[in-house]
Amino acid sequence: MPYQVSHGKAIQVSYSPDEVFSKIQHEDIKFIDLQFTGLTGRFHHTTISSLTFTSQQMKDGLPKLDGSSIVGFTTIDDSDLILKPDPNTYAIIPWLTENKTARLLCDVYWGMDRGRLDRDPRGIAQKAEEHLKNQGFDYSAWGPEIEFFVFDKIHWDVLTPYKGQSYSIESEEAPWSQEGTGYPMGLQEGYYPSTPSDTLTPFRNECVDILNSNFGVLCDNHHHEVATAGQCEIDIKYDYLTNAADSAQTYKFVIRNVAKKHSKVATLMPKPISMDSGSGMHTNVSLWKGKKNVFYDPDDKTELSQVGRYFCGGILNHARALSAITNPTTNSYHRLVPGYEAPVYIAWSGSNRSAIVRVPLHFKGPEYAFLKRLEFRAPDPSSNPYLVFASVLSAGLDGIKKKTDPGDEIREDIYKMTKSERATRGIGILPASLGEALDELVSDKKFLSPIFVNTVVDKIIELERRDQREISIRPHPHEFYLYFDV
Repeated sequence: MPYQVSHGKAIQVSYSPDEVFSKIQHEDIKFIDLQFTGLTGRFHHTTISSLTFTSQQMKDGLPKLDGSSIVGFTTIDDSDLILKPDPNTYAIIPWLTENKTARLLCDVYWGMDRGRLDRDPRGIAQKAEEHLKNQGFDYSAWGPEIEFFVFDKIHWDVLTPYKGQSYSIESEEAPWSQEGTGYPMGLQEGYYPSTPSDTLTPFRNECVDILNSNFGVLCDNHHHEVATAGQCEIDIKYDYLTNAADSAQTYKFVIRNVAKKHSKVATLMPKPISMDSGSGMHTNVSLWKGKKNVFYDPDDKTELSQVGRYFCGGILNHARALSAITNPTTNSYHRLVPGYEAPVYIAWSGSNRSAIVRVPLHFKGPEYAFLKRLEFRAPDPSSNPYLVFASVLSAGLDGIKKKTDPGDEIREDIYKMTKSERATRGIGILPASLGEALDELVSDKKFLSPIFVNTVVDKIIELERRDQREISIRPHPHEFYLYFDV
């Protein structure tokens, strides 16, 4: 459920279909933006006039979707789908001022009472929450840390691949800037600089205000990230699984539109800048029974319970297969290399950011039990958050079911270990490419079966293989530098 800010306090709110229909009428809404997420994580919408919107449509949905035109959904011979608005996601879009517009996130159903589309990512997330309850837990809490870049301009030329391809990034913060009006940051020197070096503080302030006030997505801290040229992070308050994924998609929607307002462009691409840090989507998770965080154990050195350790063991055990979902693009694997603050080694630790699973150790004691969590550092923001959270939950619950031992905590800097030292400590490494990750998912996908039907996993593999082939048949510009004179 979203939050509503009132008198300086955030209050969680929920709406019935009738209440939303009444709000549309009384708040003089002209248009309703029906939004949903495709299988690959792309955000889609269709807009309807409030004059034709009925209370029955609010309850039963609208026959407004050709599923064959959404990548990964349906075939052309069976493509009639229904968008059913979720009343709890009602929000007014603040930058559409000329004709007041509200948005509603939608669940996707087959027509003719055939039930939920099993490739609807939001439906997969909701199924994950039901599966968790069947395993004896009440809910899970998720807090994604989404990083992104904001550039002044971006140019690329891929229209004639046989003639040549190129791209160019412009940012007044970058060391290659020709403007001469800013205070450029060096590569990997962008963490927490003050203004005026950090040129994007007003931009992030506006994004946070819109997310908090208009969309009920609570954010607290925001800052410039490690990379140069406008890398940012805005932190979202933790929430239930589907709500957290809704918030992540809304977050992407807001930052892109606010960037456009500022005549800039925001990207969730994991690694747009060579030789600099990429963008991650560190994923924090905990499991709960009532008001008890079952990951908390006051008697453990890291205060992580045995259930939490087993959950961690499941993530580590399936980490290579998970990569195909948490890091679903060819560009993802340019980020997942040692030396750029990206986790590549399959290990866990407290307060050690060279491991892919971290147990944050900022505070201790029962008054901070609600903060005890696992931080899975591998995912990146090109991923579909509904699928990421559902697949990580699948892996963790598989670890609990099988009592998978995560091994010893690794306290040393894994980046400084030799290959033989890592082998001795049993530390594996994530796939080096999307193709390798897909091979891992093909051989290790059974753990997903309680939540993902096989046809969904197979479609994910098919679509990502397509992207992999698109890149594999094209020479890279840097190859000319390396090999032209061979």
